[in-house]
Amino acid sequence: MLDTEGYKDRAHAGRQLARHLRHYAGQPGLIVLALPRGGVPVAFPVARALGAELDILLVRKLGLPGHEEFAMGAIGSGGVRVLQPGVPGLMGVTQEQVERVSARELAELGRRDRLYRGGRPPPVLAGRCVILVDDGIATGASMLAAVQVVRRQGVARLVVAAPVGAPDTLARLAQGVDELVCPLAPPRFQAVGQYYRAFGQTEDEEVQDLLAQAWAAPAVRQPYQDNRKEQT
Repeated sequence: MLDTEGYKDRAHAGRQLARHLRHYAGQPGLIVLALPRGGVPVAFPVARALGAELDILLVRKLGLPGHEEFAMGAIGSGGVRVLQPGVPGLMGVTQEQVERVSARELAELGRRDRLYRGGRPPPVLAGRCVILVDDGIATGASMLAAVQVVRRQGVARLVVAAPVGAPDTLARLAQGVDELVCPLAPPRFQAVGQYYRAFGQTEDEEVQDLLAQAWAAPAVRQPYQDNRKEQT
């Protein structure tokens, strides 16, 4: 079965993830929030399958100085910042370095907001069911920041969904949300990319194109097709 082997690419992962979220299909006020950039091509087919509105939630990983591939935390809109246990101090990271990285990523948050959203206002989330989607969950720093941003807005129900994730991280995240959906949680998880056959960087242009498609017309549920050929 595909759910134990991995995914062709992010779009394929999104279609498979939608199978595990079918119980939300057609729910009034449902909104899918993608974490750019990699979460957008996953969330796009999810939103289409569920008949949900698609939008984005901007968060940024705070890379460990000198080892940027490792997250020492994350920031989100509204002043949210989440730091990993031991930061500052972890691997000699100082408070000054944390602030410097935070300022840089805050500027990138602003750039992406202008680029992706333009003048479009953020969605109203109060009282709605929100499904947060990313292409995978490793340390969970970015998703935890996203959860905090959404929780502050008085949502009725908060769901975190990703095609693959680290089991220990998923267990921590599950404590702060109403439902966590992750079909693939390998015990020997090392990195999100190892569970995709194609995992190139998602470019700004792809994000803009998918959002333009989603925002061009009201959400209409697409009939679910259980195409078994996709699982080979």
